[in-house]
Amino acid sequence: MTTTTAPPPTVRGSDEGVRPAPRYRKFLGLGRELWLQYAVLILLALLVLAPVVPTLYQSFLDRPLYEAGGVLSLDNYVRLFSEAGFGKVALNTVYFAGLTTVLTLVLAVPMSIVVVRTKLPGGGVLAAAMQWPFFISSLILGFGWIMMYGPSGFVSIKVQQVLGHLPWNLYSIPGMALTEAVALAPIAYTFCANALRQSDASLEAAAQVCGAGPLRIIFQVILPMLRPPIVYSSILVISMSVETLSVPLLYGQPVNIEVFSTFLFKNGLQSINPDYGVLGAASAIILVVTVGLVALQAKLLKDAQRFVSVRGKATRPRLLDLGWLKWISLCVIVFYVVMGALIPIGGLIFRSFTLVFSPLQSPLKSLTMNNYDRIFTYAAYIQSIKNSLIVAALGAVLVTFVALLAVMVARRSTFRFRRAVEYLALAPQAMPGLIVGIGFFWAFAYAPFGSGQLVQGTLWALIIGFGLRALPSGFGSLAPSLMQIGQELDNAARVAGADWVKTFFRILVRLLTPAFAGALILTFVTLLKEYSPAVFLGSANTNIIGTTMLELWVQGNTGSVAALATIQIAITAAFVALAGLLLKGRKADA
Repeated sequence: MTTTTAPPPTVRGSDEGVRPAPRYRKFLGLGRELWLQYAVLILLALLVLAPVVPTLYQSFLDRPLYEAGGVLSLDNYVRLFSEAGFGKVALNTVYFAGLTTVLTLVLAVPMSIVVVRTKLPGGGVLAAAMQWPFFISSLILGFGWIMMYGPSGFVSIKVQQVLGHLPWNLYSIPGMALTEAVALAPIAYTFCANALRQSDASLEAAAQVCGAGPLRIIFQVILPMLRPPIVYSSILVISMSVETLSVPLLYGQPVNIEVFSTFLFKNGLQSINPDYGVLGAASAIILVVTVGLVALQAKLLKDAQRFVSVRGKATRPRLLDLGWLKWISLCVIVFYVVMGALIPIGGLIFRSFTLVFSPLQSPLKSLTMNNYDRIFTYAAYIQSIKNSLIVAALGAVLVTFVALLAVMVARRSTFRFRRAVEYLALAPQAMPGLIVGIGFFWAFAYAPFGSGQLVQGTLWALIIGFGLRALPSGFGSLAPSLMQIGQELDNAARVAGADWVKTFFRILVRLLTPAFAGALILTFVTLLKEYSPAVFLGSANTNIIGTTMLELWVQGNTGSVAALATIQIAITAAFVALAGLLLKGRKADA
């Protein structure tokens, strides 16, 4: 039996007829596409494993990681639960995360159904307003809630004057959970709203033909179809609640309520003599919990195909009429937006222009620019703003480019480890920010030849830590856009003689430019809001807006905190607005 080899593809030139397709040189027996794909795999593996391995190793070590002669044992875990009081911390965390998740779903799921699937007055405006809190970090939202609804808050004093008492306690786990739920509700709302917009409305039409009313359609047709986004957002909210530092630190520390994140903060950064073994054991437990949550999410969604309703012939959804209930729904959504976001953020901004912010004295009588003068007078505060912009801008470009390469390898190549690339790109969503900070702190300290010391305490350390946290967002933003581009473009390029690398850079990159710009915006906003890894990775010269606000809050300088928060809000709003105009212009040109 003889075998034949297909002739190499040919390319028809304009002047010289038919010529052979270009051949690409190989290095050490591998083509350039394999070199690039292995480079992406190795880079992602290093980024993900760098903070994880030292954390797990330290949890079993009887001394700090950088000291020689360590012995492996389980003593750190024994001391964690017997001496450090971690059991109560775990119970508080479960209570806080569970209540936050319930409140988030109670806010987000009904609102997404009402806004997307019913005739709601001003539905388009409300759909945009529901996502406003996403652009504000929970740290800033927490400051705003304390200034308005705290024991001495502006609204709280007014309510006390009217009722004689304050009917809520912000410095409690329910208070923490409610604030965090307002901050996280836009995430769950986005998942549910997108699922509703993409689903086929034929099932609802069939229910209407059978005589079902709007409420019955919502509870028996629409709501069951939302199970996948509800499960996904629930696990995500639980993970984010476990790792969040801002609200538990602001609300819980004054009344000695500790959760996982504040336990790490107190025993790691605030301790004069940190117990690195206990710190490593607690970090390892949190890491295992979050990884387990992500694995549970994948298991629960393995049968998500049963809920697919997007088919080849999608029908335009017919909006349901709730009658008089639509006005109640409208009032509830407006109440959430106004009381949850507008009043706290508005109060925070107004506080930045006053000396005293209290209903006992008219704030208009104490208007001042001193808070901003203080920010722009001290070099350290100006530097924190510059550092935030540098980390967000440079990090957004690097992270989005790495995410683009990861998406290409995972979803558009025949690389044998493409599934591993996707897992590694999404793995950081199971890694809390404080764990990333602690892990990289140990990784830099343990790096060979002192190479880690060149990075530790610099802006590059923040870019690496923040970038790892933002990588899943960039990957998730780019992957759907790539899947919408037909494979025939790749095949045509291959027939013309282009390899995987040339197809990527000459064809797919250009088609993905709008998606790349969108991912860049999302990543920039995410990095600008981030701060928790900087607690362990930063230094006096690399403070960012978030860490500077925490320092000023501890000092009791609420006016400067409000000014810095207002500056960050203004930067975010200006960047999002400018990016929106540029993208709109690009679409118009297209």
